[in-house]
Amino acid sequence: MSPQTDVDTMDAQTDTILSLEGVDSGYGEVQVLDDCSLHLDAGEIVCLIGPNGAGKSTVLKTAFGMLTPWTGHVRYHGEDIGGMAPEDIVREGIGYVPQTENVFGSLTIAENLRMGGVARNDDIEPVLEELYDRFPLLEEKRTAKARNLSGGQRQILALARALVMEPDVLLIDEPSAGLAPNTADGVFAEVQTVNELDTAILMVEQNAKKGLGISDRGYVLDQGTVRFEDRADALLEDDEVGKLYLGG
Repeated sequence: MSPQTDVDTMDAQTDTILSLEGVDSGYGEVQVLDDCSLHLDAGEIVCLIGPNGAGKSTVLKTAFGMLTPWTGHVRYHGEDIGGMAPEDIVREGIGYVPQTENVFGSLTIAENLRMGGVARNDDIEPVLEELYDRFPLLEEKRTAKARNLSGGQRQILALARALVMEPDVLLIDEPSAGLAPNTADGVFAEVQTVNELDTAILMVEQNAKKGLGISDRGYVLDQGTVRFEDRADALLEDDEVGKLYLGG
Protein backbone atom coordinates (compact mmCIF):
# COMPACT_ATOMS: atom_id res chain seq x y z
CA MET A 1 0.00 0.00 0.00
CA SER A 2 1.37 3.41 -0.93
CA PRO A 3 1.20 6.46 1.32
CA GLN A 4 -2.01 8.49 1.29
CA THR A 5 -3.98 5.58 -0.22
CA ASP A 6 -7.39 6.56 -1.60
CA VAL A 7 -10.25 4.21 -0.78
CA ASP A 8 -13.92 4.41 -1.59
CA THR A 9 -14.85 5.55 1.91
CA MET A 10 -12.51 8.52 1.57
CA ASP A 11 -13.93 9.80 -1.69
CA ALA A 12 -17.18 11.14 -0.29
CA GLN A 13 -16.42 14.39 1.50
CA THR A 14 -20.02 15.53 1.88
CA ASP A 15 -20.27 14.11 5.41
CA THR A 16 -16.94 15.52 6.59
CA ILE A 17 -17.30 17.23 9.97
CA LEU A 18 -13.69 18.07 10.83
CA SER A 19 -10.63 18.34 8.62
CA LEU A 20 -7.02 19.46 8.67
CA GLU A 21 -5.83 20.64 5.26
CA GLY A 22 -2.12 21.08 4.60
CA VAL A 23 -1.44 22.06 8.21
CA ASP A 24 1.98 23.03 9.53
CA SER A 25 1.99 23.49 13.29
CA GLY A 26 4.25 23.23 16.32
CA TYR A 27 5.50 24.72 19.55
CA GLY A 28 7.42 28.00 19.54
CA GLU A 29 9.86 27.66 16.66
CA VAL A 30 9.77 23.85 16.67
CA GLN A 31 7.71 22.48 13.79
CA VAL A 32 5.86 19.22 14.48
CA LEU A 33 3.16 18.93 11.80
CA ASP A 34 4.32 19.13 8.19
CA ASP A 35 1.65 19.51 5.49
CA CYS A 36 -0.70 17.32 7.54
CA SER A 37 -4.10 16.55 6.03
CA LEU A 38 -6.84 14.30 7.41
CA HIS A 39 -10.58 14.29 7.91
CA LEU A 40 -13.30 12.93 10.17
CA ASP A 41 -16.73 12.10 8.79
CA ALA A 42 -20.08 11.88 10.57
CA GLY A 43 -20.50 8.72 12.61
CA GLU A 44 -16.87 7.63 12.39
CA ILE A 45 -14.20 6.62 14.83
CA VAL A 46 -10.84 7.53 13.30
CA CYS A 47 -7.62 6.46 15.01
CA LEU A 48 -4.26 8.21 14.71
CA ILE A 49 -1.27 5.93 15.27
CA GLY A 50 2.48 6.29 14.83
CA PRO A 51 5.74 6.41 16.76
CA ASN A 52 6.38 8.69 19.72
CA GLY A 53 6.95 12.24 18.55
CA ALA A 54 5.09 11.71 15.29
CA GLY A 55 2.71 14.60 15.98
CA LYS A 56 -0.43 12.71 16.94
CA SER A 57 -1.29 14.77 20.03
CA THR A 58 -0.31 17.93 18.15
CA VAL A 59 -3.06 17.16 15.62
CA LEU A 60 -5.64 17.17 18.42
CA LYS A 61 -4.25 20.30 20.05
CA THR A 62 -4.26 22.12 16.71
CA ALA A 63 -7.82 21.00 15.98
CA PHE A 64 -8.92 22.17 19.43
CA GLY A 65 -7.34 25.61 19.23
CA MET A 66 -4.57 25.00 21.74
CA LEU A 67 -2.15 25.58 18.87
CA THR A 68 -2.66 27.88 15.88
CA PRO A 69 -1.81 26.45 12.46
CA TRP A 70 1.22 28.12 10.93
CA THR A 71 -0.14 27.32 7.48
CA GLY A 72 -3.13 25.39 6.20
CA HIS A 73 -6.66 25.16 7.53
CA VAL A 74 -8.67 23.47 10.26
CA ARG A 75 -12.29 23.26 9.15
CA TYR A 76 -15.36 22.30 11.17
CA HIS A 77 -18.52 21.81 9.10
CA GLY A 78 -16.68 23.64 6.33
CA GLU A 79 -15.85 26.73 8.39
CA ASP A 80 -12.23 27.62 9.16
CA ILE A 81 -11.69 27.44 12.92
CA GLY A 82 -7.90 27.47 12.90
CA GLY A 83 -6.66 29.52 15.84
CA MET A 84 -10.10 29.93 17.43
CA ALA A 85 -9.93 29.84 21.24
CA PRO A 86 -10.64 26.43 22.83
CA GLU A 87 -13.58 27.78 24.84
CA ASP A 88 -15.20 28.95 21.60
CA ILE A 89 -14.46 25.65 19.88
CA VAL A 90 -16.23 23.84 22.72
CA ARG A 91 -19.29 26.00 22.16
CA GLU A 92 -19.15 25.19 18.45
CA GLY A 93 -19.49 21.47 19.21
CA ILE A 94 -16.03 19.93 19.61
CA GLY A 95 -15.02 18.23 22.86
CA TYR A 96 -11.52 17.27 23.97
CA VAL A 97 -10.29 14.64 26.43
CA PRO A 98 -6.56 15.13 27.08
CA GLN A 99 -4.31 12.27 28.09
CA THR A 100 -3.47 13.68 31.53
CA GLU A 101 -5.08 16.11 33.96
CA ASN A 102 -8.46 15.46 32.39
CA VAL A 103 -10.48 15.60 35.64
CA PHE A 104 -10.36 17.71 38.80
CA GLY A 105 -9.09 15.37 41.50
CA SER A 106 -10.32 17.47 44.43
CA LEU A 107 -13.88 17.63 43.10
CA THR A 108 -16.56 14.97 43.22
CA ILE A 109 -17.90 13.23 40.14
CA ALA A 110 -20.99 15.45 40.25
CA GLU A 111 -18.87 18.59 40.54
CA ASN A 112 -16.62 17.48 37.67
CA LEU A 113 -19.62 16.99 35.42
CA ARG A 114 -20.99 20.40 36.32
CA MET A 115 -17.61 21.94 35.50
CA GLY A 116 -17.90 20.32 32.07
CA GLY A 117 -20.99 22.44 31.42
CA VAL A 118 -19.75 25.86 32.53
CA ALA A 119 -19.88 27.15 28.94
CA ARG A 120 -23.60 26.32 28.67
CA ASN A 121 -26.21 28.98 29.39
CA ASP A 122 -29.17 26.63 29.77
CA ASP A 123 -30.38 24.06 32.29
CA ILE A 124 -27.85 21.20 32.27
CA GLU A 125 -29.79 18.94 34.66
CA PRO A 126 -31.43 16.87 31.88
CA VAL A 127 -28.03 16.35 30.27
CA LEU A 128 -26.45 15.30 33.56
CA GLU A 129 -29.23 12.83 34.28
CA GLU A 130 -28.82 11.36 30.80
CA LEU A 131 -25.09 10.93 31.45
CA TYR A 132 -25.77 9.23 34.78
CA ASP A 133 -28.09 6.85 32.98
CA ARG A 134 -25.50 6.23 30.28
CA PHE A 135 -22.65 5.67 32.76
CA PRO A 136 -24.08 3.84 35.81
CA LEU A 137 -20.67 3.91 37.51
CA LEU A 138 -20.88 7.68 37.75
CA GLU A 139 -24.38 7.49 39.21
CA GLU A 140 -23.18 5.10 41.90
CA LYS A 141 -20.24 7.32 42.85
CA ARG A 142 -21.67 10.82 42.44
CA THR A 143 -20.16 12.03 45.72
CA ALA A 144 -16.77 10.31 45.33
CA LYS A 145 -13.73 12.51 44.83
CA ALA A 146 -12.18 12.03 41.40
CA ARG A 147 -8.76 11.46 42.95
CA ASN A 148 -10.11 8.33 44.63
CA LEU A 149 -11.24 6.72 41.38
CA SER A 150 -9.28 4.07 39.53
CA GLY A 151 -7.54 4.98 36.30
CA GLY A 152 -10.30 3.47 34.20
CA GLN A 153 -13.00 5.20 36.23
CA ARG A 154 -11.24 8.55 35.79
CA GLN A 155 -11.14 8.02 32.03
CA ILE A 156 -14.87 7.32 31.97
CA LEU A 157 -15.48 10.47 34.03
CA ALA A 158 -13.30 12.46 31.61
CA LEU A 159 -15.34 11.15 28.67
CA ALA A 160 -18.61 12.01 30.39
CA ARG A 161 -17.34 15.45 31.40
CA ALA A 162 -16.55 16.23 27.76
CA LEU A 163 -20.05 15.11 26.76
CA VAL A 164 -21.86 17.63 28.97
CA MET A 165 -21.56 20.14 26.12
CA GLU A 166 -23.17 17.57 23.77
CA PRO A 167 -20.44 17.77 21.12
CA ASP A 168 -20.83 16.15 17.73
CA VAL A 169 -17.03 15.64 17.59
CA LEU A 170 -14.90 14.29 20.42
CA LEU A 171 -11.09 14.41 20.35
CA ILE A 172 -9.56 11.78 22.65
CA ASP A 173 -5.84 11.55 23.46
CA GLU A 174 -4.52 8.13 24.52
CA PRO A 175 -7.58 6.73 26.35
CA SER A 176 -5.74 3.54 27.37
CA ALA A 177 -2.56 5.21 28.66
CA GLY A 178 -1.44 3.65 31.93
CA LEU A 179 -4.36 1.23 32.13
CA ALA A 180 -4.25 -2.53 32.59
CA PRO A 181 -5.46 -4.43 29.48
CA ASN A 182 -8.83 -5.43 30.97
CA THR A 183 -9.46 -1.89 32.18
CA ALA A 184 -8.45 -0.46 28.81
CA ASP A 185 -10.93 -2.79 27.10
CA GLY A 186 -13.69 -1.32 29.26
CA VAL A 187 -12.70 2.22 28.31
CA PHE A 188 -12.63 1.30 24.61
CA ALA A 189 -16.13 -0.14 24.99
CA GLU A 190 -17.29 3.19 26.42
CA VAL A 191 -15.69 5.04 23.51
CA GLN A 192 -17.71 2.85 21.14
CA THR A 193 -20.87 3.56 23.14
CA VAL A 194 -20.29 7.30 22.84
CA ASN A 195 -19.78 6.92 19.09
CA GLU A 196 -22.96 4.90 18.71
CA LEU A 197 -24.83 7.86 20.17
CA ASP A 198 -23.92 10.02 17.15
CA THR A 199 -20.63 11.50 18.29
CA ALA A 200 -17.81 11.27 15.75
CA ILE A 201 -14.46 10.52 17.39
CA LEU A 202 -10.89 11.36 16.41
CA MET A 203 -8.64 9.38 18.73
CA VAL A 204 -4.92 9.10 19.34
CA GLU A 205 -3.99 5.69 20.73
CA GLN A 206 -0.68 4.16 21.76
CA ASN A 207 -2.08 0.64 21.51
CA ALA A 208 -2.41 0.73 17.74
CA LYS A 209 -4.00 -2.69 17.36
CA LYS A 210 -6.68 -2.00 19.98
CA GLY A 211 -7.33 1.51 18.70
CA LEU A 212 -7.68 0.43 15.10
CA GLY A 213 -9.75 -2.54 16.26
CA ILE A 214 -12.64 -0.26 17.27
CA SER A 215 -12.17 2.29 14.47
CA ASP A 216 -13.61 2.77 11.00
CA ARG A 217 -10.51 4.35 9.50
CA GLY A 218 -6.98 5.12 10.55
CA TYR A 219 -4.05 7.40 9.79
CA VAL A 220 -0.40 6.59 10.39
CA LEU A 221 1.59 9.70 11.27
CA ASP A 222 5.37 9.86 11.10
CA GLN A 223 7.51 12.97 11.46
CA GLY A 224 4.44 15.19 11.42
CA THR A 225 2.90 13.99 8.20
CA VAL A 226 0.44 11.29 7.15
CA ARG A 227 2.33 8.27 5.82
CA PHE A 228 -0.63 5.93 5.39
CA GLU A 229 -4.40 6.19 5.53
CA ASP A 230 -6.98 3.48 4.95
CA ARG A 231 -9.80 1.56 6.52
CA ALA A 232 -8.78 0.42 9.98
CA ASP A 233 -9.02 -3.26 9.10
CA ALA A 234 -6.85 -2.73 6.01
CA LEU A 235 -4.16 -1.00 8.06
CA LEU A 236 -4.18 -3.88 10.53
CA GLU A 237 -3.66 -6.34 7.69
CA ASP A 238 -1.03 -4.33 5.77
CA ASP A 239 2.41 -5.96 6.04
CA GLU A 240 4.39 -2.71 5.75
CA VAL A 241 2.29 -0.91 8.36
CA GLY A 242 2.51 -3.96 10.62
CA LYS A 243 6.28 -4.17 10.38
CA LEU A 244 6.93 -0.47 10.82
CA TYR A 245 4.24 0.56 13.29
CA LEU A 246 2.41 -2.41 14.81
CA GLY A 247 5.34 -4.45 16.02
CA GLY A 248 4.75 -7.39 13.74
